[in-house]
Amino acid sequence: MFFSVTRSLLDGLLTTFQIFIFTLLFSLPLGLILAFGAMSRWKALRGLIQTIVWIIRGTPLMLQLIIIFYGPGLWLHHNIWSGSEAGRITATVVAFSINYACYFSVIFRGGIEGVPVGQREAGEVLGMTKWQIFFKVTLLQMVKRVVPPMSNEIITLVKDTSLARIIAAYELTFAGYSFMKSNGLTWPLFYTGVFYLLFVGILTLLFNYIERRLDYFR
Repeated sequence: MFFSVTRSLLDGLLTTFQIFIFTLLFSLPLGLILAFGAMSRWKALRGLIQTIVWIIRGTPLMLQLIIIFYGPGLWLHHNIWSGSEAGRITATVVAFSINYACYFSVIFRGGIEGVPVGQREAGEVLGMTKWQIFFKVTLLQMVKRVVPPMSNEIITLVKDTSLARIIAAYELTFAGYSFMKSNGLTWPLFYTGVFYLLFVGILTLLFNYIERRLDYFR
C-alpha cells in the first residue's frame, strides 16, 4: 500500500510541477506584454488592458478555471479539451496563465514606473535608442524591484495548482484526497503537505539567492 500511495503521489507531483512550469513560461511574457499595454499612450488599448486585468483580478481563479474548462462545451457544444488528462492540464495552464499574467503585469508596471525618469533621460542624452534604454537601464533595475513581489506570487502559484482538482486533473492534492475517499487513509494528505513545503522551501532559497545576487543595485 505504501509504495502504491507513494507512486500515485509522485505522479500527482509531476502534474503539479508541469502546471507550475508551463504557467510560468506563458504568464511571465504575457504579463510583460500586458504591462506595456497598460502603459500605452493609446487610451483605448490602455483602457482595454486595465479592464481585463480588473476582471481577472476581481474574480476567483476557481471560477475562471471552471469557465475555461466547461465554457467551450456549453457555448460551442464541443469539448475542445477532449476530456483527457492532457486536456485538463492544458485547460488548467491556460486559466492559470491568464490569471497570473494579470497579476504579474501590475508588478511589472510598478517596477518599470519605479525607475527614475532621469535615468531614462540620461540614456537619451547619451544617444541610446528606446530599446537600448529599456534593456540596459530600465530592465535591470526593474528586475531588482519586482523580485520580492514576484516571489510571493510564484510561491502562491505552487499552492494554487491544487485548484486543478476541481476539473479532475490528477495533481498532487487530488492524488492524496483520492486515497482518503476510497480507502479512508489520511496520511497521504499529510505527505502532500510535505511535498508542498519542500517545493516552496526550494523556491524560497532560490529567490533569496537571487535577491542577494541583485544587491549590487543598492
